[in-house]
Amino acid sequence: MGNGTGIGRVRGLGSARHGAGHWLTHRYTSVSNLLLVLWLIFSLATMPGLDYESVRSWIANPLVAVPLMLMLVSVFWHLRLGMQVMLEDYVHDKGLNFFAILILNFYTIAGAAAGIFAIAKIAFEGAAS
Repeated sequence: MGNGTGIGRVRGLGSARHGAGHWLTHRYTSVSNLLLVLWLIFSLATMPGLDYESVRSWIANPLVAVPLMLMLVSVFWHLRLGMQVMLEDYVHDKGLNFFAILILNFYTIAGAAAGIFAIAKIAFEGAAS
């Protein structure tokens, strides 16, 4: 009935039922990365100056800060999904695989949080002054 062989069901070698969702999420984040990075490139290319104060005041604009934060989340989520697949495919030791994915999760959460914090700090300082 589409569940594989009897021995495969006994050994637990069937589908984990999360592969399609993981695959779709990876594709969604790649499309959002494409759109947001193109927006970033276009926005930076059309700025009159790329000096520190110009870019800082540009980031302080909420219509810029929010897409930048969304881009950070999307990029780090995409990175996590891709690296997780690579680790699951090529790290065969269960303990090492668990540890590597744990470190990957901490790294991606910390990286995205640090970027969001930096953008928010610039945005709130710009709004206060």
